[in-house]
Amino acid sequence: MASEQIGYRGPTACAAAGITYRQLDYWARTGLVEPSVRPAHGSGTQRLYSFRDVVVLKIVKRFLDTGVSLQNIRTAVQHLRERGFRDLERMTLMSDGATVHECTSPEEVHALLQGGQGIFGIAVGVVWRDVESALSQLHGERIDTGETLVGHNPADELARRRNNRAV
Repeated sequence: MASEQIGYRGPTACAAAGITYRQLDYWARTGLVEPSVRPAHGSGTQRLYSFRDVVVLKIVKRFLDTGVSLQNIRTAVQHLRERGFRDLERMTLMSDGATVHECTSPEEVHALLQGGQGIFGIAVGVVWRDVESALSQLHGERIDTGETLVGHNPADELARRRNNRAV
């Protein structure tokens, strides 16, 4: 099934991105990373995140872990949002801790490194594959039917039973 047809609930997105539910909730409420499949509409409703949303959550986490300010991360996420997240997996995000730069070629990375500052990079393709691997072990949800999709985790009997009852 194509990743565009699958959504992930908050706990699954947290597990794949390596963040707490409190972080996820705060980032959604403040507009940093909002669920693109289904936002929460009051008490009792579940947010549903797309695969790309989960990739962005993991990128935000990596930036926070390296000391980039939330304000600079917001700017970077806004830039990615404006681009429509095109070519996300072929991108490298570089930062000196104060500014985040998008690099799409080795020449751009090299030019940043020539500045002599300490720079770190996030190869988004690596994050993309990490998230793919994590989500393959977790539950997804079909966007059109709401059916729970069981990852490749053979030990997950509960989700299998839920799906069998729904049939």
